[in-house]
Amino acid sequence: MRHHHHSLGEVGFVIGMHIGPMFLPSLITGRLVYRVGRVPMAVAAAVTHLAAGLVAAFAPGDSMTLLTMALVLLGLGWNFGLISGTALIVDVTALETRAKTEGAVDVLIAIAGAGGGAISGVVVGLSSYATLALADGFLALLLTPAVDWHQRPQRIPRGWPSPLSG
Repeated sequence: MRHHHHSLGEVGFVIGMHIGPMFLPSLITGRLVYRVGRVPMAVAAAVTHLAAGLVAAFAPGDSMTLLTMALVLLGLGWNFGLISGTALIVDVTALETRAKTEGAVDVLIAIAGAGGGAISGVVVGLSSYATLALADGFLALLLTPAVDWHQRPQRIPRGWPSPLSG
């Protein structure tokens, strides 16, 4: 944003507008995950990420409105994905190992976020912000089949322990 001559105040505004949707809608998102379903909300996360990527990729660098909209969508997609993903993890973990599993997933989310932040600078430096934005959207869509696969009944060979048995 500074490269496109936005002020530091504008940068702060956009960051705030991005972080708000990451956390503020959590109670509503939780209810949606319960009522609409985990998988539909995970798909909504992917579609929202794609929308964010498309808006960001094709927005002129000097458009505060479109850049803000893209980062609001990105934060909202993250929220949808985090809440629906957490619910999916709870569904497949035994009560005895649930806290340990959720803690491990939280650590992996933090590591992925830090790694993604570091890599994003490299991607923008080597290519463009549009490439970064589109890559995020398409990577989110690639995860949709994994969510669908999760929902299918697993065929477990006779004599093998069930992964859901704990």
